[in-house]
Amino acid sequence: MKKFALIIFVLLAALWLFAHDHKQQQPAQASAGDLNAATESMSHEHHHEMGPHMHMSALRDLQPGDEEKAQKIVEQSRQALEKYKDYNAALADGYKIFLPNVPQKMYHFTNWNYAVGAAFGFDATKPTSLLYNKTKDGYALIGAMYTAPQRFNEQQLDQRIPLSVAQWHQHVNMCKPPKGQETSMLSKNPKFGLNGSISTQEECEAAGGTFMPHVFGWMVHMYPWEKTSDEIWSVERQIQDKPGTEHHHH
Repeated sequence: MKKFALIIFVLLAALWLFAHDHKQQQPAQASAGDLNAATESMSHEHHHEMGPHMHMSALRDLQPGDEEKAQKIVEQSRQALEKYKDYNAALADGYKIFLPNVPQKMYHFTNWNYAVGAAFGFDATKPTSLLYNKTKDGYALIGAMYTAPQRFNEQQLDQRIPLSVAQWHQHVNMCKPPKGQETSMLSKNPKFGLNGSISTQEECEAAGGTFMPHVFGWMVHMYPWEKTSDEIWSVERQIQDKPGTEHHHH
């Protein structure tokens, strides 16, 4: 019973995270305007907080070989994902649509076996999730999401994808609502959840909630068919397409 309740909570948290993010793109689920201002003020040497509920890896200075390594990842991904432009091929290969009956701007098709594999190693040809836009006839593939364990430090993330090229993000400081109030996370101005006004353990406990310092592990989006590196690893688009908008993380 506890396991079932936990699953329901995670689903609700993910729904809020992705659904709210596309409706009010705010820094913790950042808005486009806020994100632009935030990215402009980023330093290369510090962690970046995109609001109280979103933490991003630091943008590093470009090192020799970084661009080549990142480009190789993009090429490997692009080639491997070509078949998944037919979303039925993704379903046949074990990808599952996350909350298919919930209206979303972007849908995550997640392969749980690849999610487990990502905890132990990186394979550009096996992203944890495929990113699709809904179309009249089905789904159109636009990108992929890679994941890494929450315990990873930035040096470990850099070994997977150079942090001078891509920035990973985490969802943090979430107050899980008291039992029976889960749907309040979907309200216009929620107190709880990853777009809630509560972002500290003290506030959360005072409200009767359960504080979660980290909700998911590290994740990064890639849009391999875009033209430039900035577009392929777009921070702005990653924020807009993150949980808390209208799609879901896992």
